[in-house]
Amino acid sequence: MAKKSSVEKNNHRKDLVKRFAEKRKALLAIANDESREMEERFEARLKLAELPRNSSATRIRNRCEMTGRPRAYYRKLGISRVALRELGNRGLIPGLVKSSW
Repeated sequence: MAKKSSVEKNNHRKDLVKRFAEKRKALLAIANDESREMEERFEARLKLAELPRNSSATRIRNRCEMTGRPRAYYRKLGISRVALRELGNRGLIPGLVKSSW
């Protein structure tokens, strides 16, 4: 089980990303538009830099929904390999059989 503080920090980042998504998207559009003047683009970059760092989507860490584990995460399932194996052993995932040889 991951530390609660790490999971909560990640949840806070997700909230910030949602809150600033529109503003960040608009500023990026201005900053990347080459038809605009250089000063206007530079101002957009400065305003973008003033936004909270954690409002960037790249700062979100994929974590297991069950345990909060940050590594060995299956995107398709939203859980880690450890949780996947545990659910598979209990027979809660249809079609998943633990291999043995």
